[in-house]
Amino acid sequence: MLDLLKERRSIRKFADRNVEKDKLDAIMKGALLSPSSKSRRPWEFIVVTDQEMMQKLSQCREHSSQFLAGAPLGIVVIADPEACDVWIEDASIASIIIQLTAHSLGLGSCWVQVRERFYSEGVRAEDYIKKSLGVPDNYHVECIIGIGYPAEVKKPYDEEDLNYHKVHFDNYG
Repeated sequence: MLDLLKERRSIRKFADRNVEKDKLDAIMKGALLSPSSKSRRPWEFIVVTDQEMMQKLSQCREHSSQFLAGAPLGIVVIADPEACDVWIEDASIASIIIQLTAHSLGLGSCWVQVRERFYSEGVRAEDYIKKSLGVPDNYHVECIIGIGYPAEVKKPYDEEDLNYHKVHFDNYG
């Protein structure tokens, strides 16, 4: 697990190659197995492989989402806040499980934050995505995860560079 965490990096450049169905199935199993508060599972997932829709989703934010146009797969993580008061945390846990599962299968991924971000001045990214994908009003969009075979190589994290000063025992001091 530690090796997986050291090696997993945000990948924004993808090879022109589709993700196989068995790998997509494994990623979705991982997402559906994600822990949630009181097992309420407020999250749902919209799997996007249509490249025209990926192009549209790549424009969901003023900055930082354009790489989605080159991703062969996107998973939009949504949640029903009525199902659980900690839907943000539950959706975030599912999102990182998706990324770790993808990495374990030789795929790269990158998270695009949607909640509290903007498509354009006065237009929330969430509203743009909900309209584009037909998401019901009562759901919120946490993020989009772009996934594919990496077309870039990033060096793993080095344990010697970890911020151990951020770890406290028994109290902050």
